[in-house]
Amino acid sequence: MQPITGYHAHVYFDASTIDQARALCEQAAQLFPLKMGRVHERPVGPHPDWSCQLAFGPELIGEVLPWLVLNRNGLVVFLHPDTGDDLLDHTEHAVWMGAIRPLNLSIF
Repeated sequence: MQPITGYHAHVYFDASTIDQARALCEQAAQLFPLKMGRVHERPVGPHPDWSCQLAFGPELIGEVLPWLVLNRNGLVVFLHPDTGDDLLDHTEHAVWMGAIRPLNLSIF
């Protein structure tokens, strides 16, 4: 098994849910020792929607994942591990909360 060195949770949103997404990400950053990325108002990397990344260590998965499940309030959250294999991490190893969105995998 490949070691998991961390996780990324990408919170997806649009113009009508940006405030909700920003509040969710800011609350997560206050509650957990994680890094909140920029709030992107355009698709970035493989992500098809506007998004904000929450990056955290593997020791926090048991706390952050259930918190996101209970607090996402309809937002789509794409969560994946960091094993060093970006393609597998964004496909086979991924967890979706809400609608599965088509990623741009050509960058891998």
